[in-house]
Amino acid sequence: MNGSSTTPLTDEEFKDQLQKVIPHLRAFGRGLCGNRDTTDDLVQETMLKAWSARSRFQAGTNFKAWAFTILRNLYFSQTRRKRFVGEWNDLVADRVLAAPASQDKTVELRDLMRALQQISPDQREAIILVAAAGMSYEEVAEVTGVMLGTVKSRVSRARLALETLINEGALKTKRHDFDSTEGAVTSLLKALNAIQARHARKVGQAEAAALPIAA
Repeated sequence: MNGSSTTPLTDEEFKDQLQKVIPHLRAFGRGLCGNRDTTDDLVQETMLKAWSARSRFQAGTNFKAWAFTILRNLYFSQTRRKRFVGEWNDLVADRVLAAPASQDKTVELRDLMRALQQISPDQREAIILVAAAGMSYEEVAEVTGVMLGTVKSRVSRARLALETLINEGALKTKRHDFDSTEGAVTSLLKALNAIQARHARKVGQAEAAALPIAA
């Protein structure tokens, strides 16, 4: 994270930052809601709330983490009022999944989305932030307000749960004419492995920097 600045962002600079983070907000929101329409509503309200609070954003700090925190808080607040409860209609999902073989990749992603709705909210949130939104473990810890070790544990458990659900046929109303989900799982795991490798390099660099220099 960069050092903070006492100079606030101009409105144009803030709009630019907000525009850049919209795809990540959509990925995070879709994973939480499980429904495109409710995701759009959630992201729009997040953008409005972020804009109204722009004077409180500290320039030089992590804009993505700040915006994600707004979305997360809004989601949980609205969920308590039953407005953004995750909607995942199995019958509708099955109609979408009834696709020809040439659309296998879409089917894989649909299976993955369905699997995400079956793991715990904490695990789902962590793995979406890491794999879909491209956030580091440290950023996820900042957004969710939990310890770094807790984030790592949630991501690990989420990955294992998703593999089990998808590869062992544990999805609710799973399609019987489609048994290969390697594409979706592989894509997800590649994203996770890349972040894990990056984190390991950071740790290694920090440890190397702490070593005494030989005379």
